[in-house]
Amino acid sequence: MSTVSYSEIAKNGLWHQNAGLVMLLGLCPLLAVSSTVVNGLGLGLATALVMTFSNAAVSFVRSWVPQEARIPVYIIIISVLVTIIQLVMNAYMQALYVVLGIFVPLIVVNCTVLGRAETFASKNAVFPSMVDGLMVGLGLSLTLGGLGALREIFGKGTLFSGIELALGEGAKSMVIHLAPADYPGFLLAILPPGAFFGLGLMIAGKNWLDERSSRKKQAIAAGGAVAHQAS
Repeated sequence: MSTVSYSEIAKNGLWHQNAGLVMLLGLCPLLAVSSTVVNGLGLGLATALVMTFSNAAVSFVRSWVPQEARIPVYIIIISVLVTIIQLVMNAYMQALYVVLGIFVPLIVVNCTVLGRAETFASKNAVFPSMVDGLMVGLGLSLTLGGLGALREIFGKGTLFSGIELALGEGAKSMVIHLAPADYPGFLLAILPPGAFFGLGLMIAGKNWLDERSSRKKQAIAAGGAVAHQAS
C-alpha cells in the first residue's frame, strides 16, 4: 500500500469512521466503563491491542480459512488474544482489571473487533491490517478517554482519578484536581444517563467540526474558481 493509503486508514480509524462517534459500535462498554479517564483508556487500549493483533492474524490465515468457517475462526483468534490480555492485566494491573470486570473478556464479542476482521483484515495484507486495527482501536480509546474525561470533570472535579489502579500507589500524585475539595460532584455525570448525554455532546461536537471544515473547503474552492475565471 502507498503512503496515501496508510494516511487514509489512519484518518478513517481515528476520525471519519470512528467506532464510537460515527459507527456507534461497542456502545455497551463505551457507556459502562467511561466514568473516568483511567477506566476508559484502560479498556480502550486493551481493545486496541486485541484489534491490532487479531487483524494481523486474520490477514495471515485468510487464504487457508474456508469461507463458511471464517467467523468461528476469527472468534477463536480474538478469544486467544483477549485471554492473553486478561492474564497480563491480572498479573500487572490487577486493581484496574477488577474494576473493568466483565468488560475485558467481553472484548471477544465486541462487534468493532469482529467487524474490522471481517471487512478489512480478511481482504488485505498483514501490515495494512495491523495499521487498520491499531487506528480503529486508538480512535475508540480516544473516544473512551474523552468521554471519561468529560464525565469525570463534571462528576468528580478531577482528571486521572484512580490512576493508581494502573500504575501503582505512587501515581496518586498525578491526579489533577480541577474543583475545590468541597465540590459535591454532579452525580448525573457519573451515572449511566450521564454517559448518553456526554456521548451525544461529543458526537455533536464532531459533526460541528466536520461541517465547519466542509464549509471552509467549499469557500476555498469557490474562491479558487472565481480567481480562475478572473484570470
